Amino acid sequence: MINKQHQVKVFAFVMALTMSCIMSFVITLFNLGWINGVLLIWLKAWAFAFCVAFPTILLVTPFVRKIVGFLIKD
Repeated sequence: MINKQHQVKVFAFVMALTMSCIMSFVITLFNLGWINGVLLIWLKAWAFAFCVAFPTILLVTPFVRKIVGFLIKD
């Protein structure tokens, strides 16, 4: 198991992996449809999307927590 001190990074990794997978797949199908080679095109798009999503989540998470904290009452 992974040490709890890495929870934020593991969360960001899993979230980026999941969201980039879903979004790149949907957008690839939306733009190209079911064509020959669409899975390879999607995998390339997913790899690129993950490389953007992971650091973005790490950078944005503290700001989002502050905004949510402001919007939610105790």
